[in-house]
Amino acid sequence: MREIAFSEAINEAIRYNMEKDETVFNLGEDIGVLGGGFRATHGLYEKFGRKRVLDTPLSEIGIVGAAIGAALGGLRPIPEIMYIDFTPGCMDMIVNQMAKIHYMFGGQIKVPMVLRLVSGAAGYNAAQHSQSIYPFFVHTPGLIVCTPSTPYDAKGLLNTSIADDNPVIFVENKRLYNIKGDVPAEHYKIPFGKADVKREGKDITIVATQALVHDALSIAEDMEKEGVSIEVVDPRTLVPLDKETIYRSIEKTGRLVVADESILSCGIASEISSLVAQEMFDYLDAPIMKVGSPNCHCAFSPPLEDAYIPGKKEIKEAIAKIL
Repeated sequence: MREIAFSEAINEAIRYNMEKDETVFNLGEDIGVLGGGFRATHGLYEKFGRKRVLDTPLSEIGIVGAAIGAALGGLRPIPEIMYIDFTPGCMDMIVNQMAKIHYMFGGQIKVPMVLRLVSGAAGYNAAQHSQSIYPFFVHTPGLIVCTPSTPYDAKGLLNTSIADDNPVIFVENKRLYNIKGDVPAEHYKIPFGKADVKREGKDITIVATQALVHDALSIAEDMEKEGVSIEVVDPRTLVPLDKETIYRSIEKTGRLVVADESILSCGIASEISSLVAQEMFDYLDAPIMKVGSPNCHCAFSPPLEDAYIPGKKEIKEAIAKIL
């Protein structure tokens, strides 16, 4: 099977759906002529033109508001916010409109749109371009939240998202854009709420998201040589969350590390840990360990950013505490 980058997988999914359905279109800052800040929309402007690949002004509330209106009018917009850090400026549109319209109109109106967001710290972009604040949207009823970690998952989940009649938050970690992986050339979908066991094991479960999936897999490979068998579970979507796959793994291993780049306070690692403690306590042989970003801002300084980003070091330390 061919290998392509994460950004290319995103591009393929968008391109396919635009070719198949004329109601699908893109809008966002620099997504057209420049092909996107991370090249995920490269070439789409040349193929589909300015009416379906819209370069917008620097107004996040305008981008999301226009997309909601288009979705209500029968189109399938794919708005992009270049950095998830900018979503507080359009939170009213996301939380009070995008997420609630279907409910408030008794299910009579649909909002079929996919809001693409770029998250995570990388490249020394400082405090306003390095956050992982997608837990805001997990906390908001009415939104599906996707967090792919591989090119394969990115293409399959984006295909599903674009075809779905519900509003989707599609989170892309910027450290993943250049990662390559096997991706079929043909069209396929991955269902929401179906976790993927990236590696099977029997001693410890690591539930990891996005870039931390790759860190977990690397650690699992290294520790296999030391006789420690680690199972790596990737939720792939945070809403809906596949608790059953996570719970089955814990029944087998009895030990859990949860790794996610959002801040630990009220973050994804804390939420999954809470669910397991509440519903699977009798299966645990050790305390649950959490790995995430510290409760502080990400600095511009390269050494400080490197220290801020959770990764292999933090996962290894967590494992050592429960072995």
